[in-house]
Amino acid sequence: MSEEFHTTHSEEETVAVARALGAGLKAGDVVLLSGTLGAGKTAFVRGLAEGLGIDPDEVSSPTFTIVHEYRGGRLTLYHADLYRLERTATDDLGLEEMGVADGVLAIEWPDRLTHAMPGAATVEIEIVDETTRRIAVDS
Repeated sequence: MSEEFHTTHSEEETVAVARALGAGLKAGDVVLLSGTLGAGKTAFVRGLAEGLGIDPDEVSSPTFTIVHEYRGGRLTLYHADLYRLERTATDDLGLEEMGVADGVLAIEWPDRLTHAMPGAATVEIEIVDETTRRIAVDS
């Protein structure tokens, strides 16, 4: 596990940090994204998608559908947003049945999970000001 810290000054810079992380992800990897509302978690997922070779314009917040699936890159990206859920287990969401092990899973609001996900990369996005973010990546 290695921990990196980044300070970004625009959404584009946040996406670039995520793109670099996404380029190194492999099948079965999980990325847990934490941060307050508006911190840039979905923008970060757009960067992950781009790093996986997926059109970042396809990525939107899955707040109402819980999980979005993005194909077209070297791996499928599964993007889960647990914000509207009470504490839950990933098996309750059916993620394993979706074949997530063959792709990459990004989970926003992982504090809603009932169990730890050993080996998952964690990303903590902190709002510094309107455009500046401090991002801690532990992968």
